[in-house]
Amino acid sequence: MIRTLTRRYTLRTSSSCNRTRMSSDNSGKYHQNLIPDANDDDDGMDIRNEEQSMVHQNVGAGTPHHDLQSDMEMMKERFAKLLLGEDMSGGGKGVYSALALSNAVTNLAASIFGEKGKLEPLAPERKARWRKEMDWLLSVTDHIVEFVPSQQISKDGTNMEVMVTRQRSDLLANIPGLLKLDAILIETLDNFGQEQEFWYVSKNENQDMDNSSQRDDKWWHPIVKVPENGLSETSRKRLQYQKESVNQVLKAAMNINAQVLSEVQIPESYIDSLPKNGRESLGDSIYKSITVDSFDPLQFLSAMDFSTEHKVLDFKNRIEASILIWKRKMNQKDGWNPWGSGISSGKRELFEVRAETILLLLKQQFPGVAQSSLDISKIQENRDVGLAIQESYSRVLESLAFSVMSRIEDVLHADSLTRTLRCSEIDCSGDTDTLGIK
Repeated sequence: MIRTLTRRYTLRTSSSCNRTRMSSDNSGKYHQNLIPDANDDDDGMDIRNEEQSMVHQNVGAGTPHHDLQSDMEMMKERFAKLLLGEDMSGGGKGVYSALALSNAVTNLAASIFGEKGKLEPLAPERKARWRKEMDWLLSVTDHIVEFVPSQQISKDGTNMEVMVTRQRSDLLANIPGLLKLDAILIETLDNFGQEQEFWYVSKNENQDMDNSSQRDDKWWHPIVKVPENGLSETSRKRLQYQKESVNQVLKAAMNINAQVLSEVQIPESYIDSLPKNGRESLGDSIYKSITVDSFDPLQFLSAMDFSTEHKVLDFKNRIEASILIWKRKMNQKDGWNPWGSGISSGKRELFEVRAETILLLLKQQFPGVAQSSLDISKIQENRDVGLAIQESYSRVLESLAFSVMSRIEDVLHADSLTRTLRCSEIDCSGDTDTLGIK
């Protein structure tokens, strides 16, 4: 890897006399891991990665030698933490490589994005660091391969079928898509660097203190302010378009994350912790509501108390546990098993379908809810590095997309309140289109 890095900086120096570098990072502040490149002989792959790095690392100014030394020190730290499995005592009690890599992606995203309280572009040094270090972490996927048949013609003209390696099919399908979603989100944030019709003030700076433009569940965020007459029609339409675009990114990231998690094996420790039947998992009240003859999932959800995130997460855990219990009972219906009960397999399958429908609607209604016990258990026990990369990358993009969409909704909410207030102050009963109120 050191030889590869040296060759990349040599290429950068020789290709242009006006190369730039990334501002040096505070290595004591961030502690993400880096997956080592196990095959440094793939020159074609190195050149492709160098081209990507040269595009993404175009900030700051300095000497190539200083860049090389800074990146090498950072890589040493990443390599050490990865090989130790995050056990810095060296006692061999570290986590699996897959979990170490998943934690690295999660920690990197947290240090770069944090909790987005404002709609504003990323600082150039943060953006460059995100691109560079994600490129490092994703580089391992170039060497997770599978064998596929290929036709090859020998020197004597004989057509032969040989086995060649290519990137694993799931990575080949998902990684490019995740990179595209990543680019869309960064571009969306960059668009807010232009002059906007809204701005932010802290609670101390807000003289009105009526919190009319802020929702009660987001009291810690800066307060959004818009002009007295609200946003212009052009600005409002642009925000609606950006919201829809980010919403599509959110849905795509959620779908990829759900698909990847479904491929991760359920740990035995989670299965052992499950109750023996669906009624015990759901509770009598919820169980009776799901198992009635006439069932409406939307009506069922509307009757549930989801006033706090904790209640949503608890309900999600119960539903996922009941689905797994009913599935295991159907799969083990032949012969005696401790999961057995007097319910027929047909009814059990019906209950499972209903629970899965509820779970899907719940995820759509609360896309920003925390990970369930089942998801956390899968992530912690997963040993497939390829799945770990896809899961963590899609998860951090899902979180970022949800944050950006929420901040856009905050601006639109403030605009709606401002226009409603403005309309109440003047007689606009016959001229609501003037303020854009439908």
